[in-house]
Amino acid sequence: MEVDASPAAPQPFLETAKWTFTTRRVQKSDATHMWSDVTRVRPGDLVLAAVERIGNHKRVQLADGRFSTIFLNDLVVLCCADRFAPDQFSGRSVIDPAGASLLAGGGVIGELTKRNGRVGLPTRLKPLGAVCDETGAILNIADYALSETASTRPGLSLLVVGTSMNSGKTAAAAGLVNGFSRLGHDVAALKLTGTGAFGDLQMYEAAGADRVLDFTDAGLASTHCQSTDRLLAAAKTLLGAVADHQVCVSELADGVAQAETQVLLEQPDFLTQFDAVLLAVHDPLSAEAALTRLEHLGITPMALTGRITSSAGDLAELRSRMHHPIFSREELCDPVVISAVQSLCKSKHPKAA
Repeated sequence: MEVDASPAAPQPFLETAKWTFTTRRVQKSDATHMWSDVTRVRPGDLVLAAVERIGNHKRVQLADGRFSTIFLNDLVVLCCADRFAPDQFSGRSVIDPAGASLLAGGGVIGELTKRNGRVGLPTRLKPLGAVCDETGAILNIADYALSETASTRPGLSLLVVGTSMNSGKTAAAAGLVNGFSRLGHDVAALKLTGTGAFGDLQMYEAAGADRVLDFTDAGLASTHCQSTDRLLAAAKTLLGAVADHQVCVSELADGVAQAETQVLLEQPDFLTQFDAVLLAVHDPLSAEAALTRLEHLGITPMALTGRITSSAGDLAELRSRMHHPIFSREELCDPVVISAVQSLCKSKHPKAA
C-alpha cells in the first residue's frame, strides 16, 4: 500500500490499522500523521507497518485484549523495542526502511539478531512510517504512562522469580493471586519486566486479581536494554499504582541470570519493596544454581515452586537436597497454604498485611 512520503503527512490508514497490545494506552485520536523516515525511531515509538510475509507469528495481540489473525498487506501499529527471548526471537530497536521483523506478537517491531532454531522465521514487515500527532511529534507509549506516585507500596508484597523462561513463574503468581483472593483479600498483580503481551495479565485476571498492570503501563514496550534507573522507576510506578491493595504479587521475566532481572535483584531499593521472594524452578540442578546465585545477592527465597512440581521424581530429588518449602500452583491456590505464607511473611516483616 502506498502512503504519502512527505514529512508528517496525514494518514487516514491509521484508523483502519490493527493496533497491537503494546499500544493499548495510546489515545488513537492523537495519531493523525506519519513521518516516512523510520530510522529516527527510538524504543517505545509507534510504527505503522504492512505485513510483507507471514512467518512464525500468524496473529497479533490487539490493544483490546483479542487475538487477530494477520494477512498479507495488513496494516499494523506496533512499538519499536528491543527483545530478549531465548526460546524464540531476540532483536534490537532498529528499523530498516527496507524491512523489519515482528519480534513479538504483542506488538514489537525491530531488527532480528538471534532466532531459536526450533521456531520458524519471523513475520516480515514493511515499515511505512513513524506515527505522529498533528504537530509532527512521534508518539511514544511513555507519553501515556501512569504517573509516578508517592513512595508507597501495598500491604503485603510478594515477588516471583524463576530459574529461566518457562520455569512456571506466571503459574505460581496466578496461584498466589487465586489463594489470596479466595482468602478474601483485595489482590493486585504486576508483571515488572519482559516483552509486552497480554497472556500473563489475562492469567492474573482469571485467577481473581482485582487489578493487573505491567511495564507497558509504565511506558515500556519491552524492558530489555533499559537502564537500571528506568527499570527501578517503572517498578516504583507500578507498585505505587496498586498501593491501596491489601496484597500484591509481582513477577520478573526470564531467569535470575537474565540481565535486567539480575540488575534489579542487585538493587537494595528494589528488594525492600517486597516482603518475600518465591523461586520458580524447572529442575533440581537449576534450583541449586539459582539458589546459589540468590545467596550471593543476600536473597533467601521463602519457598520454591514452578514446573518441577509436575515431576514426582524431580520433586523428590529436590526435597532430598533442599529445606525450603515447595508449593505447586494448586497448593498456592489453597487458602490454608496461603494463610501459612501470610503468617511467615508477618513473622519476618511485622508490617506485612
